[in-house]
Amino acid sequence: MKAIDPARYEMPFGGITVVLDGDFCQILPVITYGDRADIVAACITRSKLWLICHIFLLTQNMRVRQGQSNPDSEDLKLFAQWLLDIGNGQVPPPPNSNPLIENQILIPSRFCDLATENTIENMISSTFPDFSHNGTSSQYLSERDILTPTNQTVGQVNSVIVDMLLGESVCYLSVDSAEEFGGTDEDLNQAFPVEYLNSLNIAGLPYHDLKLKVGVVVMLMRNLNQILGLCNGTRMIITKCLKFCVECEVIYGTFAGIKHFIPRMELSPTDTKMSFKLVWK
Repeated sequence: MKAIDPARYEMPFGGITVVLDGDFCQILPVITYGDRADIVAACITRSKLWLICHIFLLTQNMRVRQGQSNPDSEDLKLFAQWLLDIGNGQVPPPPNSNPLIENQILIPSRFCDLATENTIENMISSTFPDFSHNGTSSQYLSERDILTPTNQTVGQVNSVIVDMLLGESVCYLSVDSAEEFGGTDEDLNQAFPVEYLNSLNIAGLPYHDLKLKVGVVVMLMRNLNQILGLCNGTRMIITKCLKFCVECEVIYGTFAGIKHFIPRMELSPTDTKMSFKLVWK
């Protein structure tokens, strides 16, 4: 950029306007085994570049406008404001709470369904009403999500949803291996047998026994072809289970309705504390 203007040599990003978006109450940096201070220290607000940023605030909640009636819209507004108050630390702790335990909040009764038992099945039926008739609709599936805090809960919810779908499930077994080990091949096989590698459940990698059905919603975990919309995070619905690949249809975004064949691919965790490189394929 200094070829255009020599003064831009001293400017951040060469004087180019850079737009950053996000919600700091929801999206925080992931620090492995880090505490609260480590996470806060890694936030962009602690960067020296933050001092030269101009902040624009979004003032209209588009999800609140999706209410079908005025009572629904008012309930959504109250819930959205309550979430903002939690993120800003403005919700007081519940009465008679233990002062040694941080981040305790009291959920108002109007945001709870006390008459229904707290089970995974009831949560699924509430999020996906009339699932048996609408479970194959791309629009129906793209408008609903279940968010969970841990990968273990994700596996439990997914297994229940897969069992609810009609049809026979297909189990795809991974071929796990260990690489980049300092010892010999014999030491590698003795220290990390196949049964041990298959039992590992690491964030960012599927389970060893991946059970799928036609109609299951999946998410692409690698960038395969950005031009065709096959990017990390693309949501698709399985339309055919083959031996070495699955046929999927994109259900959201510009490329919704387009089908692709997703083959087996080699995956490895990017950040682990293991003394070897785990390869999943």
